[in-house]
Amino acid sequence: MSEAKTLPQPRERILQAATDLLAEGGRDAVSTRAVSAAAGVQAQTIYRHFGDMQGLLNAVARRGYADYLGAKRAHVGVGDPVEQVLRGWDLHIAFALASPAVYQLLYADPRPDVESPLVGDAHAVLLGLVESVAKSGRLRTSVEFAAAMIHSSGVGVALTLIAAQAAGQLSRYEGLSDSVRDAVLGSVLAEPQDARDPGDPTPKAAVHAIALKALLADGVQNLTLGERTLLGELLDRIASEGALSEPTD
Repeated sequence: MSEAKTLPQPRERILQAATDLLAEGGRDAVSTRAVSAAAGVQAQTIYRHFGDMQGLLNAVARRGYADYLGAKRAHVGVGDPVEQVLRGWDLHIAFALASPAVYQLLYADPRPDVESPLVGDAHAVLLGLVESVAKSGRLRTSVEFAAAMIHSSGVGVALTLIAAQAAGQLSRYEGLSDSVRDAVLGSVLAEPQDARDPGDPTPKAAVHAIALKALLADGVQNLTLGERTLLGELLDRIASEGALSEPTD
């Protein structure tokens, strides 16, 4: 078999070249000239396959993110919902440390006004996991607020550990991820009904209101849109008695 027949196709060579350049030098290293030289193609070949350099970067991120996102989705609806969130956090940190260049491309891109669709997909999974926690009567704040706390804290920890890993100082941050995870979850979770401390300051009505609103998200056929809206507002007011401080409209 000739060498020409075994040589990867241009699209695959471009993707691999961009992936290697990203891992070695970060986003700035993935230039048209560098990718063309590494892949052995002309610049127009890159544009023909990917549209532009951002399209190429998106394809690199999609490939690197696929396994992580698949594993994260696999946890939805499997086992205890709180344990699902715990595993989801650990998966997030593990992915960041295993693929720091791709992670930074997705979460630390210097274009905060443009969110990657992949990040949006992962956040939707997180919302689903937190909603399951709410339905089980274990959430003391709204689904959206709890998910925002978990997401922002997880990204902060991941970027901190990536920087430490690059500096050869990861051992100095041993236990950081677990400590932050437990602190954040401790602030948004309520104890199970049968294990709740009588001195727990979270009003039972607030936890039940949050759970009911999450359950109603699945749809209630015999309520009008106006009735559902009103009920949602009432549940929010009840839930706010036991919730953390949340931004108001």
